Amino acid sequence: MAPSRLGQNFLAGEGWRERIFSLLDACPNDVWIEIGAGHGEMTELLAGRAARVIALELDPLLAAGLRKRAADWPTVEIVEADVLTADLTQLAGATQFRVYGSIPYYITSPILHRIYAASAHVQSAHLIMQLEVAERLVSPPGHREYGYLSVATQFHAHPKIVLKIPPGAFRPRPKVDSALVVMHFPGPGQELNLDDAAPFLQFVQTCFAQKRKTLLNNLRGNIVAKKPARGIERGKTISNPLLEILQHAGISDRARAEELSLTQFAALYKILNSHGNLKGPK
Repeated sequence: MAPSRLGQNFLAGEGWRERIFSLLDACPNDVWIEIGAGHGEMTELLAGRAARVIALELDPLLAAGLRKRAADWPTVEIVEADVLTADLTQLAGATQFRVYGSIPYYITSPILHRIYAASAHVQSAHLIMQLEVAERLVSPPGHREYGYLSVATQFHAHPKIVLKIPPGAFRPRPKVDSALVVMHFPGPGQELNLDDAAPFLQFVQTCFAQKRKTLLNNLRGNIVAKKPARGIERGKTISNPLLEILQHAGISDRARAEELSLTQFAALYKILNSHGNLKGPK
């Protein structure tokens, strides 16, 4: 089996493929988009169960091999395309779809954001990735792994690590452990009553700009002082309005972003917006 030129690691044994496929819970009516179909090992299994499979593969040589194999898979469409530029919703025909992929480690975050951008049409995503990244996605507040990617993922979906996979399961063999993460959509974000997810998540990203700094420090340049703080005369230095807002939200002035839950981020964002203190993106 020739290695991919694009950083893919392929499942080496039939046992691992069958085990992972059993965790996909594929159904006859499913539409699947497979990211990085490679040599078609998982494509073949999906083709035998799903109503339709759109197999994305960027490598021209691998895509050519897939087209030959797909002659025996009437439900499979081979698309030679980059997942980072492809319109997933359009590929699926604006219908609900599910996602599977063993994704290259170096572009895991961009791929996740492409899936989140299509989240209104995604039923579930089943992704093999580096274990360290998987642990970030599922991490709760207060843990070392918790960060912006945790909040973004837990906004859009309900993520869970369902299988840890050793390096020996792949060819070529990676230097790190991997995991299969299952995400069910929609996530808790739809219950937060936000008009637009994009500016909220930009706000969260700003909160994590320098992870070890407090919210006060990270948000300092994004807060507009609408009026002098109580007790401060006009013309004199205005104290940080965020102090009062944090207190109103029940958040310590020494708090760091890693301590806040998704609900707390949403509450703080709403207060800042309602007071007109939050700057828009530049």
